[in-house]
Amino acid sequence: MQPVERRILVKVANMYYVENLKQSEIAERMGIDRTTVSKYLKKALRDKIVKITVESDSFDELEADLERRFGLKEACVVPKSYDMQFIKEQMARAGLKVIRRILSDGKVVGLAWGTTISELAKFAEQEKNTALDIDFVPLDGGPESIESEYHVNTICYQMARAFSARSHYIYAPAIAKTAEIRQAIVQDINYEKISAYWERLNIGIVGIGAPVKSSNLVWAGSFGREAIESLATTGAVGEICSVFYDINGHEVQTPFSDRIIAVGLEKLRQLEYSIGLAASREKVPAIMGALRGKLINVLITDEETAKILLNE
Repeated sequence: MQPVERRILVKVANMYYVENLKQSEIAERMGIDRTTVSKYLKKALRDKIVKITVESDSFDELEADLERRFGLKEACVVPKSYDMQFIKEQMARAGLKVIRRILSDGKVVGLAWGTTISELAKFAEQEKNTALDIDFVPLDGGPESIESEYHVNTICYQMARAFSARSHYIYAPAIAKTAEIRQAIVQDINYEKISAYWERLNIGIVGIGAPVKSSNLVWAGSFGREAIESLATTGAVGEICSVFYDINGHEVQTPFSDRIIAVGLEKLRQLEYSIGLAASREKVPAIMGALRGKLINVLITDEETAKILLNE
C-alpha cells in the first residue's frame, strides 16, 4: 500500500463511520477503487484514528472497581430497576451462581433470614444441582413477626433440599424478650448444637439491613417505634444477623445487645466466604459499614447502589 496522508484516512473514516456511506460510494467520491477504501479503513483502525468500543450488558468494570476499592474476593452487579422485587430476584440468581461455584463436600454453610435470601432458596430449589455432602445452618434466630417463607429455618430446609444436603434448625427468636430468656436459650441443647456448627462455618450468606429506616416494619413490629428510633443515637447504620454496627463495621451497643441470638460479627470476618446481598440507596450506609468492617468479602448488589458506593 502506497503511503497516504492522515487527513485522507480521517476523511474516509468519517464518511464510512459517521456519514454511513458505502465503500463503493466513498470510492466514487474519492476517485479510488473500493479495495483501496477497505485498506484505508483498516489502516485507520491500526493507527487508532478510529476506535471501536462494544457496549456490554455486563458490569465487569464496575465489579472490578468494587473489588479493588473494598478488597473484595468478588463483586456481582445486577441491572438497576425501579422494581425492587426484580432487583431482589436478580441478586438471588447471581448469588446462586456464586454459591454453586464455591460449594463442595464437607462445607458448613450459614444462612440468615430475609426476603432476598428467601428468593435465593426458591431459585435453588428450581435448579438441577449436584448433590453435596454439606450442612446448612441458621446464622441467627427467626423473628416471630415475619412470614414463614422468610424464616431462617425455612430457608435452610429449602437450600438443603436443593443440594440433597442436611439442614439444621434453630428454635429461638432473633432477639429474646429479656436477657434472662436469652441466657436460658443459649444453655439449651439446640443452641449448643447450632453454635458448634458456627465454629466450623466456611461460608456465610447474609442480607444487610438498615434498621433505622421508617419502612422497616419487621423491626418496628417487633420492638415498637420508640425502640427503633433509639438506634439512631447509638450510631448504628446497619445490621447483619440481627447484630447492629456503625459506619466502620464496629458492633454498637443497643438496647437489644444482651438479647441477640446470632453468630458474632467477628466470625463473619474470619470466613472463607462471607456473602452479602443488598441493594437500594437507603441501604448504602449499611452496606458501606459492612464493607469497611470486612463483615463481607463478596458483595452482590445492583448497578445504582454500586455506583453510589464507589462515589462515597
